[in-house]
Amino acid sequence: MLVLEDDPKIASFVVKGLQQNGFAVDHASDGEQALFLAETTAYDAAVMDIMVPKLDGLSVVQRIRGRAGRVPVLFLSARASVEDRIRGLQAGGDDYLTKPFAFSELLARVQALIRRASQSTEPTRLTVGDLALDLMNRELTRGGERIELQPREFALLEYLMRHAGRTVTKTMILEHVWDYSFDPQTNVVDVLVHRLRAKVDPDKRRLHTLRGVGYVLRPAA
Repeated sequence: MLVLEDDPKIASFVVKGLQQNGFAVDHASDGEQALFLAETTAYDAAVMDIMVPKLDGLSVVQRIRGRAGRVPVLFLSARASVEDRIRGLQAGGDDYLTKPFAFSELLARVQALIRRASQSTEPTRLTVGDLALDLMNRELTRGGERIELQPREFALLEYLMRHAGRTVTKTMILEHVWDYSFDPQTNVVDVLVHRLRAKVDPDKRRLHTLRGVGYVLRPAA
């Protein structure tokens, strides 16, 4: 996720909330920084304020769209008039939420944008063998038994389940579960996979390590 917001308190609130719900988040405090990040990183969605320094949010989105960028964008702005909303949508925004706002609504709108962009036919539930992941309620069950996951664990399992049967590398996991600033040589992925495996695959039949390559999630053999 990309968040463009120059107000430190609002930025911290939004970024922390998204991280707690399993998103890796990059934050930009001005439009030029946001434009650079949007042009160099593939994001699932972006939350953008309009009145920000250097380059306003409308201009950022217009430039992204002018270069064939299709990242879903939710404008988050104190400007609440109908005309302001129309300008936001005409500039290339996909949705518009006014301040003050409830984070639960922001999260629901972001999730809806991502589902729409991915054209998912089953947007709220993932299953691989006896593992079932409820994306709306953020609940995991294995064989009907509920398993508690921490936000990073949930994000990793969701990513593995979306790529079930296919190998995902450590770099791929870093890019989707953490932000871009992590060193690819770090062992945070190994540590997180170990924690996740202990919870969801204690019999070691589902989550497989391919040494020197990455990981693959398959139904229990």
